[in-house]
Amino acid sequence: MVGQALTGTGKTAAFGIPLVEQANSSQTAIQGLVLVPTRELAMQVCDELVRLAQFRRLSVVACYGGQPISKQIAALERKPQIVVGTPGRVLDHLGRGTLQLGYLRTIVLDEADEMLDIGFLPDIQRILAQTPRERQTALFSATMPSIIHRIVYRHMRSPMWVRIGGEIETAPNVRQLYYEVLEEDRVYALVELLRTQVNGGKALLFRRTQAGVDKLVRVLQRQGITVAGIHGGMTQSNRNAVMRAFRTGGLKVLVATNVAARGLDIPQVSHVVNYDMPQSLEEYVHRIGRTARMGSEGTAITFVTEWDFPMLDTLRACQAGELEQGTLSLYQVTRQNVGQPKVV
Repeated sequence: MVGQALTGTGKTAAFGIPLVEQANSSQTAIQGLVLVPTRELAMQVCDELVRLAQFRRLSVVACYGGQPISKQIAALERKPQIVVGTPGRVLDHLGRGTLQLGYLRTIVLDEADEMLDIGFLPDIQRILAQTPRERQTALFSATMPSIIHRIVYRHMRSPMWVRIGGEIETAPNVRQLYYEVLEEDRVYALVELLRTQVNGGKALLFRRTQAGVDKLVRVLQRQGITVAGIHGGMTQSNRNAVMRAFRTGGLKVLVATNVAARGLDIPQVSHVVNYDMPQSLEEYVHRIGRTARMGSEGTAITFVTEWDFPMLDTLRACQAGELEQGTLSLYQVTRQNVGQPKVV
């Protein structure tokens, strides 16, 4: 089956509850496997399934890179019923023989459109080849581009589609704004927004590259803003520490690559800022889905530089007028003073 619904509406519970209900606690074999694209999402989904499974005496183990594999091998030797993992580390365990999927009943691809993209698809195919033919395959995501539809029908038999909302739809309680700003002036506009609009709230800022994350963190720190970054080039212990601080509120401003764009449920994110323009409509939907989750309200801000107007046209056409222009205008942000940006 394929499940599609807005970000922040409870898709983890939608597949997690049946997964837990169907598992047999007396059977010491892996019956459910959930594949996710990032380490942070693997930890989050595992924690959610542990909460769901605690009263059924089921064991859930997370397998992801960046953590000592010996710790995971020891956990797998205790015969869990459900495994949550990233494709690379799952394949590693399969190759070592520390993970067997011969009794698997259900496999779930969370953030399925990314999992079936060209970057992950070969690994997914290798994993599927080691599972029983008679199994349930479930795909879940907020977006399902047309190219993914073709892959779905290639790998699934007569799938049932369950979709809540439109084909491409954002959360109803997120206010979407864009600001037309010269590329060289973005940082000054950002500092102004952090000080005036975010104003103590929790802000998640997206950049396209790891180097871009590190650079923006350094620039904001020089402005006296307490900020940290997260991307795939960091050690897992550093990534965990940053995410823990952001979740608990000790850190209010986080700069991230798309490693934080999908699936993560971070409490009370008031603002998402696309410092770099998303490269696709699906990327935009997932990024801004980090705010206004489970009925709460939030604001999504996108900076539009002189190179970004084609993508802006795409966003405006698909968002049905929900994307508003902010009060800053192109060429109207001026650099008066590094410490005190001025908006005229």
